[in-house]
Amino acid sequence: MTAIRRTSLADQAAELLLARIQSGEWPIGTKLPGETTLAPMFDVGRSTMREAIRQLVGRGILVTRQGSGVFVESIDEARTDWDKVLQRAHITAVLEARLAIEGEAAGLAAARRTPTDLDAIRGSLEVRNTARPDAVDLVEADMAFHRSIVVASHNDILLELFDSMAPRLRDAMIDMLKIKGTFGEDADHDAHTDVVESIAAREPERAHNLTRAHLLELSKSMAPST
Repeated sequence: MTAIRRTSLADQAAELLLARIQSGEWPIGTKLPGETTLAPMFDVGRSTMREAIRQLVGRGILVTRQGSGVFVESIDEARTDWDKVLQRAHITAVLEARLAIEGEAAGLAAARRTPTDLDAIRGSLEVRNTARPDAVDLVEADMAFHRSIVVASHNDILLELFDSMAPRLRDAMIDMLKIKGTFGEDADHDAHTDVVESIAAREPERAHNLTRAHLLELSKSMAPST
């Protein structure tokens, strides 16, 4: 078992997983073991392992295939033009991109979600609720919650776009919450609950509008002072 030092567990897990991929343990095209298998191998929890995988998806090392799992796409971290755009972009620009991606995904999820999708969304909402006291836990749970909705849209392109932005967004959100000092308010949780209920009720327009309204508020709160 490989022990992980303190600081960012997800970042360290991602680097250790990348090192093992580059060593040939999982060649290109290989399907990775599931999170429940990988997490103990790196001495981290499932949510941390999930975030590490998400980071490597965003970096082009791994690829998620709907209904099949996570596969090794490359052993080299080639920095693409898209990666460079995300690195340069102010977080408000990334949030504006989320408006397009997640607003559409929420509407599609309301129309296309399966009972299994809805169970996953409700489960991730509950995890998010319990994570509210801690900034890092809340951000990781929040990203997992929003990703579960994108998954329920059954649109692979929207999912790839979300995954590519996730590492950039995660770090900025954690920094913002730590600076803000207060987070996880009941009103914020209620806004997320309303989105879930609109998806459960199969109300695409309401799900779309509620998601956009939430992200617009978030974007305003993170806008630079003038």
